[in-house]
Amino acid sequence: MTAQETGQPATTPVDALENDLTVALRQFWWLHDARWYQGVKKRFGQEVANEINAEALRFVGRRVGSWYANREGTPDVCSPAALRDVIESITRLMTNEDMMRSHTEPDPDGGGGIQTVITEHFALRMLRAARSLEGYDCPCLDMRGGWFEGLGVDVRDENRECMRTGGTVCRFHTESAAAESAAAESVETEPVETASTERKELHRS
Repeated sequence: MTAQETGQPATTPVDALENDLTVALRQFWWLHDARWYQGVKKRFGQEVANEINAEALRFVGRRVGSWYANREGTPDVCSPAALRDVIESITRLMTNEDMMRSHTEPDPDGGGGIQTVITEHFALRMLRAARSLEGYDCPCLDMRGGWFEGLGVDVRDENRECMRTGGTVCRFHTESAAAESAAAESVETEPVETASTERKELHRS
């Protein structure tokens, strides 16, 4: 049974799993990923490297999301607090602050979603040093899409700003698909109600 099903917290908090060994292993895994990308690019071209990189990261993302769901339970993504917690936890599973600096914050539009803001990313530094930044397609949405597939949740996740394409930060907006649909339906029915009221007023006159 998962921690959510039993009502008990996980034996070890995700952020407490960090130690020198996990830090080193994580960095070596990403180093392997970088060298693999460069090897594919050299032999088959950057378009192929981008495509396979996205496929691989989506696969890894699904495994990470599934592992997290088995350990913690499926999160309630209609709750911004729960959505924020799971994104922060999975981000720290895959990277640390030395590799990627990021934070989450409430939806600036006042909706029920959250924003993930990345201010520094090791992959961009490595690509720039290897002179491979131009032509690189960021696989972030594929990786994050894998997280949500593995978690078994339905969300809308979009990239609103990207450092690779000239943004000052990378900015993602994430919201429960159910909450987004409910908000859209509310907006669509509002003009109908107004029109109905206007017709009644006209009939009375």
